Amino acid sequence: MNDPSSSGKQDYIAVNRASWNNKVRFHLESDFYDVAGFLKGASSLHSIELNLLGDIEGKRILHLQCHFGQDTISLARMGARVTGIDLSDKAIDAAKELTQKTTTAADFICCDLYELPQHLNETFDIVFTSYGTIGWLPDLDKWAAVISRFLKPAGTFVFAEFHPVVWMFDDDFKNIGYSYFNTGAITETYEGTYADRNANLSQSYVMWNHGLGEVMNSLIRNGLEITRFEEFDYSPHNCFQDTVEIAPKKYGIRHLVNKIPMVYALTAVKRSLIG
Repeated sequence: MNDPSSSGKQDYIAVNRASWNNKVRFHLESDFYDVAGFLKGASSLHSIELNLLGDIEGKRILHLQCHFGQDTISLARMGARVTGIDLSDKAIDAAKELTQKTTTAADFICCDLYELPQHLNETFDIVFTSYGTIGWLPDLDKWAAVISRFLKPAGTFVFAEFHPVVWMFDDDFKNIGYSYFNTGAITETYEGTYADRNANLSQSYVMWNHGLGEVMNSLIRNGLEITRFEEFDYSPHNCFQDTVEIAPKKYGIRHLVNKIPMVYALTAVKRSLIG
């Protein structure tokens, strides 16, 4: 499944779509996503991305890999006009249902990220994506090309993601089990889900690791200028094993607190080509 240009592309898309479709019901019912609190007005966004987004009143935002739309709707609640896209049809169905329950205006498209230009023909002030997104993509040059395609000139890409150092470890954070670099597809089977470890799920997934150099250079090659980059020693999501809450809604690995980066975030601006 290493070649995204061959039949392997359909293999990994089918495997991962099924995986995410199967997770949606458990995620909707989980304390992790707290849909009940969300319906009462709680935001799913965190200070890391909020600080990068700034005032988005009236801005047009494209939200890539939106899952079932909580962040998309949270952005809309802040006054933005938002379109969310995701691979999972069940997640998109749930997102549309959430917009109705919250009486929020947001649009959703179900498609593979690389195929978005076949489904959407407009540009945006901001393209946004966050936490556990690029690991599902084999080719970051194609990812960055999609971002560039949908950004207006001088538009901003806002990105928060788990740090590639995190993905080097095994699930217990005891040993280095994976390469920092993208050495090909990682195909594994897991039990449960990060949002509900007791969920009755056993399924396969296909992922890729991406180092910081790969991320940044893919953006630069596609006409984006990195304007801000930060690293954080905590995760705003309690989605790993053996964590400790080091501050409200800030989680570290118990035996690695203050020792490894957990998240990084950046902004990049689309520059007009000259000549």
